[in-house]
Amino acid sequence: MLYLTLFICFITSILITPLVKKLAFKIGATDKPNQRKVHQKIMPRLGGLAIFFSFLIGYLVLQPDSKYALPILIGSIIIIITGVLDDMIELSAKIKLGGQLVATLIVVVYGGVQIDFINLPFGGKLEFGMLSIPITVLWIVGITNAINLIDGLDGLAAGVSSIVLITISGMAIMMGNVFVTSMGFIVLGSTLGFLFYNFHPAKIFMGDTGALFLGYMISVLSLLGFKNVAVISFIVPVIILGVPISDTFFAIIRRIVKNQPLSAPDKSHLHHCLLRLGYSHRQTVLIIYGMSAIFGLAAVIFSKVQTMWGSFLVLAILLVAIEIIVEKIGLVDKTYRPILNMVRGLRLKN
Repeated sequence: MLYLTLFICFITSILITPLVKKLAFKIGATDKPNQRKVHQKIMPRLGGLAIFFSFLIGYLVLQPDSKYALPILIGSIIIIITGVLDDMIELSAKIKLGGQLVATLIVVVYGGVQIDFINLPFGGKLEFGMLSIPITVLWIVGITNAINLIDGLDGLAAGVSSIVLITISGMAIMMGNVFVTSMGFIVLGSTLGFLFYNFHPAKIFMGDTGALFLGYMISVLSLLGFKNVAVISFIVPVIILGVPISDTFFAIIRRIVKNQPLSAPDKSHLHHCLLRLGYSHRQTVLIIYGMSAIFGLAAVIFSKVQTMWGSFLVLAILLVAIEIIVEKIGLVDKTYRPILNMVRGLRLKN
């Protein structure tokens, strides 16, 4: 039944997306080209609505049995309303954040999706107490916006989200978490159907409607899959979401280094850097898909390593690899190359 529902969501998304495209033009939910954007013509940007409608149909067919199901659904509706309004009239950052906070608080306070504690590696337990709600809210809002930030090229956010959902759902199957598997598959099928129209050259964008919805669902499902576990296991969702988290983290570093406001837009995100290196639109998207898949594989390996030192080794290799890539492509700044300069210095000495 689970795989059938995934297929139903996929087909529904393929059938609904052209109708949403017409609706987007009718209500003015379009994206006009400017100096920051890659596309050259007016594009419909309400595609996330097709993903959401397909998700709703899958939800009604499968009817996932969990106390979290209804709060997640209510929160997702608020996220969708926020996204649709933003795609139509471009809401201010404060109003958009307000919508995200309302949706998040519903699933955290009403739904009880919270990180209450973490089991420490050498015994004992770290109880978050009153901090459990703000920490959980920060995670959900942070990941929601991280997915939104990578939505800069045709098929990029949808493809990366699909890879993340495959990893989360696959690990949920291994852990016997039926609810996360079910919800993950519903969102996955809906996103893959939309990707049929969104991959380069895109016929429609997902807009904030889609990016916020996918970010919200991914953040909540990743929490439910790994909440209240050992500190080592809690790193797993961070690794799975390595691409959007890294891009967001280094965007913050970049703005701090350049004394810019954290909300200041720029053209130095991961996809911008790869385009500047001479890769085509499609090549850039496929490279980032590959990065996301490597993060997913690393998360699985990390979770299966039996010793703590083995886990630290995997994490160390991953962090060094990320730093080298960041320096190579100039994600922080063209002059930021500490490791590469150190290696070059050692070579010159020899």
